[in-house]
Amino acid sequence: MILITHENQAREEWRKGVTTRMLVSAQTGSVQTILFEQWCEPGCGAPRHLHAVEEILTIIQGEAEVWVAGEKATLTSGQSVVIPAGFPHQFHNSGTTTLHAQAILASCVFEAQYEDGSETGRRWLPKTDHAIRAS
Repeated sequence: MILITHENQAREEWRKGVTTRMLVSAQTGSVQTILFEQWCEPGCGAPRHLHAVEEILTIIQGEAEVWVAGEKATLTSGQSVVIPAGFPHQFHNSGTTTLHAQAILASCVFEAQYEDGSETGRRWLPKTDHAIRAS
Protein backbone atom coordinates (compact mmCIF):
# COMPACT_ATOMS: atom_id res chain seq x y z
CA MET A 1 0.00 0.00 0.00
CA ILE A 2 1.28 3.46 -0.89
CA LEU A 3 0.16 6.24 1.42
CA ILE A 4 0.86 9.84 0.43
CA THR A 5 0.42 12.86 2.70
CA HIS A 6 -0.28 15.79 0.39
CA GLU A 7 0.30 18.58 2.90
CA ASN A 8 3.98 17.53 3.00
CA GLN A 9 4.41 17.92 -0.74
CA ALA A 10 6.06 21.10 -1.99
CA ARG A 11 4.55 23.58 -4.39
CA GLU A 12 6.67 24.83 -7.26
CA GLU A 13 6.32 27.79 -9.55
CA TRP A 14 5.75 26.19 -12.95
CA ARG A 15 5.51 29.43 -14.91
CA LYS A 16 4.86 33.06 -13.96
CA GLY A 17 1.60 33.21 -11.99
CA VAL A 18 1.16 29.40 -11.87
CA THR A 19 2.08 27.26 -8.87
CA THR A 20 1.84 23.46 -9.05
CA ARG A 21 1.83 20.70 -6.46
CA MET A 22 2.28 17.17 -7.74
CA LEU A 23 0.22 14.84 -5.57
CA VAL A 24 0.65 11.43 -7.23
CA SER A 25 3.19 10.45 -9.89
CA ALA A 26 6.00 8.02 -10.66
CA GLN A 27 7.92 9.76 -7.86
CA THR A 28 5.35 8.60 -5.31
CA GLY A 29 4.98 5.07 -6.71
CA SER A 30 2.18 5.43 -9.27
CA VAL A 31 2.58 3.43 -12.48
CA GLN A 32 -0.45 4.55 -14.53
CA THR A 33 -1.71 7.99 -13.44
CA ILE A 34 -0.68 11.38 -12.16
CA LEU A 35 -2.70 13.78 -10.06
CA PHE A 36 -1.67 17.37 -9.50
CA GLU A 37 -3.18 20.68 -8.53
CA GLN A 38 -2.45 24.19 -9.72
CA TRP A 39 -3.10 27.72 -8.49
CA CYS A 40 -3.24 30.33 -11.25
CA GLU A 41 -3.35 34.08 -10.80
CA PRO A 42 -5.90 36.01 -12.93
CA GLY A 43 -4.95 35.86 -16.60
CA CYS A 44 -2.45 33.03 -16.05
CA GLY A 45 -2.77 29.34 -16.96
CA ALA A 46 -1.38 26.80 -19.42
CA PRO A 47 -0.35 27.60 -23.00
CA ARG A 48 -1.55 25.52 -25.95
CA HIS A 49 -0.23 21.98 -25.64
CA LEU A 50 -1.23 18.32 -25.96
CA HIS A 51 -0.64 15.01 -24.21
CA ALA A 52 -0.44 11.49 -25.63
CA VAL A 53 -2.92 10.44 -22.91
CA GLU A 54 -6.35 11.56 -21.70
CA GLU A 55 -6.55 14.37 -19.13
CA ILE A 56 -9.33 15.38 -16.77
CA LEU A 57 -9.18 19.00 -15.60
CA THR A 58 -11.37 19.89 -12.60
CA ILE A 59 -12.00 23.37 -11.25
CA ILE A 60 -11.85 23.39 -7.44
CA GLN A 61 -12.26 27.15 -7.01
CA GLY A 62 -12.50 30.07 -9.40
CA GLU A 63 -13.20 30.32 -13.11
CA ALA A 64 -11.26 29.08 -16.14
CA GLU A 65 -11.66 29.65 -19.84
CA VAL A 66 -10.70 26.38 -21.53
CA TRP A 67 -10.06 25.63 -25.21
CA VAL A 68 -10.02 22.04 -26.47
CA ALA A 69 -9.42 21.44 -30.17
CA GLY A 70 -10.88 24.83 -31.10
CA GLU A 71 -13.93 24.69 -28.80
CA LYS A 72 -14.15 27.16 -25.90
CA ALA A 73 -15.97 26.84 -22.56
CA THR A 74 -15.94 28.60 -19.20
CA LEU A 75 -15.69 26.23 -16.25
CA THR A 76 -16.39 27.09 -12.63
CA SER A 77 -16.03 25.37 -9.28
CA GLY A 78 -17.26 21.79 -9.36
CA GLN A 79 -16.95 21.31 -13.13
CA SER A 80 -14.56 19.10 -15.10
CA VAL A 81 -13.60 18.74 -18.72
CA VAL A 82 -12.32 15.52 -20.29
CA ILE A 83 -9.56 16.22 -22.79
CA PRO A 84 -8.98 13.31 -25.19
CA ALA A 85 -5.46 12.11 -25.89
CA GLY A 86 -3.75 14.07 -28.64
CA PHE A 87 -6.18 17.03 -28.55
CA PRO A 88 -4.54 20.48 -28.39
CA HIS A 89 -5.82 22.44 -25.39
CA GLN A 90 -5.10 25.40 -23.13
CA PHE A 91 -6.69 27.30 -20.28
CA HIS A 92 -6.35 30.48 -18.28
CA ASN A 93 -7.87 32.02 -15.19
CA SER A 94 -10.70 34.19 -16.52
CA GLY A 95 -11.80 35.30 -13.06
CA THR A 96 -10.64 37.92 -10.60
CA THR A 97 -9.47 35.58 -7.82
CA THR A 98 -6.92 32.76 -7.75
CA LEU A 99 -7.97 29.73 -9.81
CA HIS A 100 -7.48 26.37 -8.07
CA ALA A 101 -7.60 23.41 -10.47
CA GLN A 102 -6.80 19.72 -10.30
CA ALA A 103 -5.66 17.52 -13.18
CA ILE A 104 -5.48 13.77 -13.71
CA LEU A 105 -3.52 12.29 -16.59
CA ALA A 106 -3.41 8.66 -17.67
CA SER A 107 0.37 8.47 -17.25
CA CYS A 108 2.62 8.39 -14.19
CA VAL A 109 5.00 10.92 -15.78
CA PHE A 110 3.85 14.33 -16.98
CA GLU A 111 4.61 14.63 -20.69
CA ALA A 112 3.35 17.41 -22.96
CA GLN A 113 4.16 18.91 -26.32
CA TYR A 114 3.97 22.69 -26.20
CA GLU A 115 3.14 24.58 -29.36
CA ASP A 116 5.76 27.26 -28.71
CA GLY A 117 8.44 24.84 -27.45
CA SER A 118 9.24 27.08 -24.47
CA GLU A 119 8.36 24.62 -21.67
CA THR A 120 9.92 21.48 -20.27
CA GLY A 121 7.98 18.59 -21.80
CA ARG A 122 8.64 15.97 -19.10
CA ARG A 123 8.22 16.37 -15.34
CA TRP A 124 7.96 14.26 -12.21
CA LEU A 125 10.06 11.38 -13.44
CA PRO A 126 10.65 8.20 -11.44
CA LYS A 127 13.21 8.47 -8.65
CA THR A 128 15.25 5.67 -10.25
CA ASP A 129 15.50 4.29 -13.78
CA HIS A 130 13.97 0.98 -12.75
CA ALA A 131 11.00 2.43 -10.83
CA ILE A 132 8.64 1.89 -13.78
CA ARG A 133 8.60 -1.53 -15.35
CA ALA A 134 6.56 -2.56 -18.38
CA SER A 135 4.04 -5.30 -17.75
